[in-house]
Amino acid sequence: MRCPYCSQDNDKVIDSRSTEGGLAIRRRRECLGCGKRFTTYEHVEATTRLNVVKRDGSRVPYQRERILAGLEKACFKRPVTAEQLNHLVEEVEEALFKRYDREVESSEIGRVVAERLKSLDQVAYVRFASVYKQFRDLDDFLDEVRDVLEGTPPPEGLGQGKLF
Repeated sequence: MRCPYCSQDNDKVIDSRSTEGGLAIRRRRECLGCGKRFTTYEHVEATTRLNVVKRDGSRVPYQRERILAGLEKACFKRPVTAEQLNHLVEEVEEALFKRYDREVESSEIGRVVAERLKSLDQVAYVRFASVYKQFRDLDDFLDEVRDVLEGTPPPEGLGQGKLF
């Protein structure tokens, strides 16, 4: 494993643990060149690759990094940890791989992500939904915010006032 700091391929494993309910191994490593420590994760590679059918009909290989990148954008400057995002992606993958063998529509991936993100952070959910649902104008945005507000009681200490 190449060190992310000095790029040397000379390290030792300091600690290994099972994570993600036994679906991955987390390894803590120390570079023997520069002495810095870093973490790697080992996942089982799926034997059948899942393809994503995009809106234009094209097909691309499933990439968990794309989901994570979208979530990171939606959660920018929100109180959501990287661990929570990784857990959300794991839940999404588990749901997708259980239900689909070869292909999944990108809209279905977006729906599953949005469903889980809504319970994690409402602001991040609305940000994500604005892209996923392709809001055309401010009215679409306001409708989504109203739906979120109607489905959730206000936080402690806040009144029942109107938003708009």
